[in-house]
Amino acid sequence: MREKIRGLWKVLFGRTTIFVFLILLQLAVFVGGIGFLGSKEILVANYSVGVFAIIVLIYLINNRLNSSFKLMWIILIVATPLIGVPFFIYTRIQPGTRHIARRIDEQINEQRQWLLPEKDTVDRLAADAGNDFGLFKYLFEEAHYPVYDGCRVEYYPFGQDKYEALLRELKTARRFIFMEYFIIDKGEMWDAVLRILQEKVKEGVEVRVLYDGTNTMLRLPKGYPKELESMGIQCRVFSPMKPVITTHQNFRDHRKIVVIDGHTAFTGGVNLADEYINKKERFGVWKDTALMVKGKASNSFTLMFLQMWNVNSSSPEPYSMYMYRSEPADDGVSASDDNASYGGYIVPYGDNPLDDEEVGKKVYMDILNRASKYVHIMTPYLIIDEEMTNSLIFAAQRGIDVKIIMPFIPDKRYANALAKTHYVELIRGGVKIYEYLPGFVHAKSFVSDDEKAVVGTINMDFRSMFLHFECAAYIWHNPVVEDVEADFASTLLDCQRITLRHCKETPLVTKVCGRALRLIAPLM
Repeated sequence: MREKIRGLWKVLFGRTTIFVFLILLQLAVFVGGIGFLGSKEILVANYSVGVFAIIVLIYLINNRLNSSFKLMWIILIVATPLIGVPFFIYTRIQPGTRHIARRIDEQINEQRQWLLPEKDTVDRLAADAGNDFGLFKYLFEEAHYPVYDGCRVEYYPFGQDKYEALLRELKTARRFIFMEYFIIDKGEMWDAVLRILQEKVKEGVEVRVLYDGTNTMLRLPKGYPKELESMGIQCRVFSPMKPVITTHQNFRDHRKIVVIDGHTAFTGGVNLADEYINKKERFGVWKDTALMVKGKASNSFTLMFLQMWNVNSSSPEPYSMYMYRSEPADDGVSASDDNASYGGYIVPYGDNPLDDEEVGKKVYMDILNRASKYVHIMTPYLIIDEEMTNSLIFAAQRGIDVKIIMPFIPDKRYANALAKTHYVELIRGGVKIYEYLPGFVHAKSFVSDDEKAVVGTINMDFRSMFLHFECAAYIWHNPVVEDVEADFASTLLDCQRITLRHCKETPLVTKVCGRALRLIAPLM
């Protein structure tokens, strides 16, 4: 029943429907205007709107906006100027979005004093990293996230592996637990986590839960924060969904973060719902990945959480990093460290859709452009712009082994149709594409040259790279990189390679829909 409701919601309120509605509205305004004003008056009005549309298009072309977004707006404005022009202006000046952007910027400026790299670490890295040092420099100077060394890192190849470690680590909490998730759904996973959180509250542990407002549509009741607060758990909802036209509802909190006592943090693709740990089957076997970090690097995840916690607050609290920072004398050592990897460097980082930095995309591009042997990728979606397409192909043309694992059973048919429109071009360019036969890949990982890896929440699609709040960890020369690559190799055994023959056999309806959807790919 829930799946039917979700399908109906997408039909009624989907992004494609909005564009169709705008075109029909344009036609209605034109026809109605002729009847009300007369043909001459409506002609004059159309000419006036046309001139105004040209002014907007000139502004748009000269604006620092991704070319795919520009093309989408140009099509909308040219096809429906009476609707497209005011709609574009509305998105530029909307106060709700500006408020969130201003609040985020304030949070970032305030947190900088707490995220300063250690000079000795930077000096050693500069000597070791060579040309790779540039990415670390960018992540600190532009994205404001420092590099750390001496941290313990553990990689989980499936959601159920992360789930077991999460329960174990939550039980060790003595001071605080912060949890930030895109999806929370009632079931075995959340029930088990919630029982531990309730126990910890009774022990005097501070517990905060933050989840994205899309949960209130279908997964959790509107009053769920009050229900958690009655248990002693502080709870906030990021940008609750409301039946009003607003652009800030397009920016979702897609992060998955857990911080325990300032010394242990989790991230990755795994949400708090049973399908992520294969306790409920939705699209075959659910393949997902996660990461646990212990040590000083947890500070960055703590501040990412506090940043989002304060966004919707009418009275944001000041950062209290003396209370929440990682303590050297209490670094979270536990039995789980038997499987952890030590050494190398790590940068936990976040991406913010309301600034001018495409951090998630630039990290992926840097890995592709600097690779010398291979780049292996797992992603649930492949909705990419021309720049990313060219980088993937150019890496393959340079002799780099570029492999991408995609789902065989997709969770969104429209996204799968859109992804398949990139297959032919990428395959002809030398990129090897595989589909995971047991089911659905939700992992978001890059691994390259046995030296570097990224594990986090950032998909290879427009929403992750431009419209969502995201997070990840960039790992360099830590032995856990070998674990990420070993998992990729193991997953590859359950995949089929997609050839041009497979592409030709794609149903015509899928091909046509996919090509049509590329017009509005930036919103998918």
